[in-house]
Amino acid sequence: MATADTARERTIHGVLRQKAEQWGERIFFHFQDRGYSYRDLERESDRVAAGLQALGIGKGDKVAILMGNRPEFLFLWFGLCKLGAVEVPINTAHRGDILSYMFAQADCRLVVVEAPYVDRLGPLLPGLPALEGLVVLGEPGEPIPSAGKPVSDYGAVVDNSGEFQAPEVLWSDPFAILFTSGTTGPSKGALMPHNYALFMGQIIVESGGYLETDCLYNTLPLFHGNAQLLSAMPALMSGARMVLAERFSASRFWPDIRNHGCTEFNYIGGIIPILLKAEPKLDDADNPLRLLFGGGCPPDLFDEVERRFGVTLLEGYGMSEIGLPLLNTFRSRKKGTIGKPAYGCRVKIVDDEGVEVGPGVVGEMWVRTEEPHTMLLEYYKMPEKTVEAWRDLWFHTGDFGVKDEDGYFRFVDRKKDALRRRGENISSYEVEKIVNLHPAVLESAAVAVKSELSEDEVLICVTLRPGQSLSPEALLDYCQERMAYFMVPRYVRFLEELPKTATQKVQKAELRAAAVAPGTWDREAAGYQVKR
Repeated sequence: MATADTARERTIHGVLRQKAEQWGERIFFHFQDRGYSYRDLERESDRVAAGLQALGIGKGDKVAILMGNRPEFLFLWFGLCKLGAVEVPINTAHRGDILSYMFAQADCRLVVVEAPYVDRLGPLLPGLPALEGLVVLGEPGEPIPSAGKPVSDYGAVVDNSGEFQAPEVLWSDPFAILFTSGTTGPSKGALMPHNYALFMGQIIVESGGYLETDCLYNTLPLFHGNAQLLSAMPALMSGARMVLAERFSASRFWPDIRNHGCTEFNYIGGIIPILLKAEPKLDDADNPLRLLFGGGCPPDLFDEVERRFGVTLLEGYGMSEIGLPLLNTFRSRKKGTIGKPAYGCRVKIVDDEGVEVGPGVVGEMWVRTEEPHTMLLEYYKMPEKTVEAWRDLWFHTGDFGVKDEDGYFRFVDRKKDALRRRGENISSYEVEKIVNLHPAVLESAAVAVKSELSEDEVLICVTLRPGQSLSPEALLDYCQERMAYFMVPRYVRFLEELPKTATQKVQKAELRAAAVAPGTWDREAAGYQVKR
């Protein structure tokens, strides 16, 4: 039974404190050629907390983090938790209006930014009155146009004794705003409580059988909840080691796995086909990896992956808002499924009227958890979206699934219009918004086209203004300057008009059904390169 002590102890930084006391100088994670102990993480996050508190950051304040994978990201995450502040991790590919929107929507008071990304902030700062200052990590190549806002050096901020006034932080307090893709509107910021992170870590540790002897390979970006909550937290909670890579690299994958003795890797769907594309070798299975945990692996590849690499695949289903309510475990596994409900989670399949349906019938997946504070608290500053998602006191996933006679669930399709490409969630609304700003474009619709790498590619269907002309290359040149690289459409189709209902809603199902119809331009076939 939860008690007042439970509410205080079940926090992200509370777990770190316990592990630092238990393991001390034992290595917790490796980055490049250096190892960092549990005590290092405790000490450095104390210095972050002290430094940011000196800048005026306190409980409930929102702080954006715009940086790639590096130790300082972890120091910031845990340091903000100690202050009861809220991290707002930002995808480093974002720029322009989307970036400005996220800072403003999350009420960010401060942004901690890695030097390579500073240049994209300058034009935005005059329009962000709530953003009070910047902390810059590294040496910017150009002077920072700060619009009169104070700029601090990260090294100077954390050059302190690590002493700070610690507020009371409870398991129900928020630790992060995780932006999830918009469908019929802008991206939503999911406000997540501390116990959500611990609940996620606990589920992964138990389902994967993690032990102190394990080593988790973490190549996914820390600005995604995936890397923080499915790798870093389980490693911390189990007393395991973690290898933090700057990014996923097919050429570095197996050397890193072997050099560090990694036993587990958390993948996204597009990674599996990439690993299989490498020329088979006689010693492919001669590696320490025992488990691949993730989602989106094509079912027909399961046997090949497990046989070739000598590993076990465990697939699950989750969203930023709800964690991992469905997953396979070593004790309960069925290939081609997303598993059964995890401990403390309830999942049901319903029809359009919200009535639960039986095995074999496709419907929308609704989710609840039985443990306190283990799902989103709200969509920040979007009460109507929060109420909409929680109709009938169940979270509506917007995804279609089906349950079989044995109680295993299978993902069928997305009910909503969000897309997912190479592990990145993409808002069709935000792609369309940018494309529609082109002076030659009348309107557009972005839809998903199935990718050969098991996820989605973006198809943009465009109608032009009368008398205007536009080439696919020119449209993508325009997009590249205004959106993240992973949002830039692969396919472009020009139409006389978009198919619509009698109420003038675009019939995206019809566009999806046509997929790559004749006359559709493919940037990969055309040799068009997208800059990162």
